This record gives sequence, C-alpha cells and structure tokens, in this order.
Amino acid sequence: MTLEIVSSNKSFGGWHKRYRHRSSTLNCDMVFAVYLPPQAEQGARLPVLYWLSGLTCTDENFMQKAGAQRLAAELGLIIVAPDTSPRGAEVPGDPDGAWDFGLGAGFYVNATQEPYARHYRMHDYVVHELPALIEENFPVSEKRGISGHSMGGHGALVCALRNPGRYQSISAFAPISNPMACPWGEKALGRYLGNDRSRWREWDACALLAETNEKLPILVDQGDRDDFLVNQLKPEALQAAARSAGYPLTLRLQPGYDHSYYFIASFIDDHLRHHAEALSAH
Repeated sequence: MTLEIVSSNKSFGGWHKRYRHRSSTLNCDMVFAVYLPPQAEQGARLPVLYWLSGLTCTDENFMQKAGAQRLAAELGLIIVAPDTSPRGAEVPGDPDGAWDFGLGAGFYVNATQEPYARHYRMHDYVVHELPALIEENFPVSEKRGISGHSMGGHGALVCALRNPGRYQSISAFAPISNPMACPWGEKALGRYLGNDRSRWREWDACALLAETNEKLPILVDQGDRDDFLVNQLKPEALQAAARSAGYPLTLRLQPGYDHSYYFIASFIDDHLRHHAEALSAH
C-alpha cells in the first residue's frame, strides 16, 4: 500500500510524521500521524500506542497539544494517531451540519445503516487496516496499546474489549463510558447502527465489561470540572460495570480539571508509563 508523506518534523530526537493513504476499509483517502522516537533509527522494533481522538478532532490535536513526544522518546514508544472519521467530498456528514456526528465524529463503530455503511467503518480501520499498514512500514513490534480522549476514549475501550489479545494495554481520558445512555452516543449509534438498541451493546464499554474474559488493567482519568461529565461521560457507570464484573479499573477523578488538552497534557505521562510498563511486560 502506497504511503504519501504529508509532513515531517524533528521532535525530541525522533520524528513526527504525517502520511496519506487510500483506505480500502473506509473507501476514501486518510491521513494519520506517527511519532517515531530516536530508538526507531537504531534498528529496534518498538511497541506502539494507538491514540484515538475525540469529536471534531483530527490526527493533529493530540500530537500538537498533549506533549507526549518527550516521554515517548525516553520510553522508546511509537505513537500512532489516526483521524476520527472518514474524509472527502464523497463521505456523508451530519444532515443538519452538526459537529457531534458524521465528519470528525466516526465514533469508532462499523456503520450498518445507509448512507453511512460504505465509509463509516472506523473500528475495522483502527483495529485491522491501520495496524497492518503500520506493521508493514515502520519498525514496530507486535506489542500494542490503545488510548484516547472522550469519543476516542470510548473507542479505545471498545476496540480493546471487543478484540481480546489484540492489545496489551488500555487507558482513556474522559471517555464516553456508556454511549447507550447519553445524547452523543444515542445519536451516533442510532444513525450508524439503526434503532434496534440490542445491536448497540457491542459498542458500549459498560456492556462489554460484563462479557469479556480478558482482564487488562484499565487506567481512566476524568476531570471533575468537565462540562460533559454528568450528561455525556458517565464514569460512574463504567466504575459500576467494572466492579460488577470484577474488572481491574483505576478511575481517577482529578479535581479542577476540565475536558481540554490542558487536562490531557497534565496526566499524559502517567498514561505513557502505564502503557510502557504493560507493553514491556508482555
């Protein structure tokens, strides 16, 4: 598969690079970002952390705002950041032009409803097509972690819980924990998957926690001043589901923090170390 370089910037002795490619899963051109720490130029095959961003974001938000490159360079951790939805003139968006559905809001599911089913298969893109591309073109090992923010936190949890053995570490910042029971989730799941709510369960982390046999420890950080905390994110539902399932979840409610990248940048080092420790242990 052909990769077209979009940009390349030196960072903490490594390289932040953006690439464009044609996605057969999404039926459109996609851009993703990779941070390659200095060790990547020394012949080492390194673990990779996939970062999934939230509503309205692209691959650029995390790479520019989170400040992850410094510690990733120290830990020898490759970071891959895909876009948050398919893109292009041929890709349908929200019919009302809203920001919380469609372009920039793929929700990391495989759509079954028209007109979205042809393009909106972000789960398969993130879990299968993109890692195959990364493993073919970059010096990565088979050790994979996954993390994300908000909609991307939901995506990270769901991708890992639906695919046991695929990842060796999981974390999330302010994830949409119970999308079946919040406005963002109900809108996205209803339009992408249809009105049969029983089909939504396989895309809801709270439901999946009750069914998985794999028990990878999950680290979640959530700000207590987050404007979306009560109506959209519902971390208490995730905590209750984990407790009921006997699942190892560390949920940290961080006083004074909101939903922004100031919050993510404040705790990203803890998450990178969480992943590096798990990935080096496998």
